[in-house]
This record gives sequence, C-alpha cells and structure tokens, in this order.
Amino acid sequence: MTDLCKTMNKFGKGISNASRYRIIEVLFSGPKTVGELAEKTKQSQPLVSQHLRVLKESGLVQDERRGQEVLYTLNAEYAIRLLKHLLEEFKSKKKRKI
Repeated sequence: MTDLCKTMNKFGKGISNASRYRIIEVLFSGPKTVGELAEKTKQSQPLVSQHLRVLKESGLVQDERRGQEVLYTLNAEYAIRLLKHLLEEFKSKKKRKI
C-alpha cells in the first residue's frame, strides 16, 4: 500500500461516520470545545471525545489548549493538500493511459 493510499484510508475513516461528519459541520463555523460540540451535535461528551480522537488521527481536526479548555478546529490546509495530491495522482495516471 502506498503512502498516499494509507493517508486516504485514514482520511476516509475520519469522514465515514455521520456523527463525525456532524462534528466537522459544526467546526466549519469556528473553534469549539468538546462541550460545545456535544451540545450542538446532541451527542454525549464521551462520544464526541471518541470521534474527535478519530478525526485527529485522520488529520482532519487539530486541537489547541487554551488554559483549562481544549479548542478543536478543522485542519483545512491538510485536507486541501491531500485532495490536491490525489488530484495530481489522477491526472498523472490519465496522462499515462493516453
């Protein structure tokens, strides 16, 4: 399995769950704490924490400690770089077939 394939596998795992996608949707509006995410997604804090762990492992979410709180944000730059890399792979494969 290539590095790109492994990375895409992790990315897919991050977005493959409706609950995780709801968390991503909420994060589109800006940084949030676990409590805010739990409230907005109507999920328990422990469940949100588990989903955030998967989202962090996939590279889609990053966290930053501010005092006693941890704020979670989307890692949009990572997702954009990954998708651009994937697009370049598709383009190069297409050129080889011509």
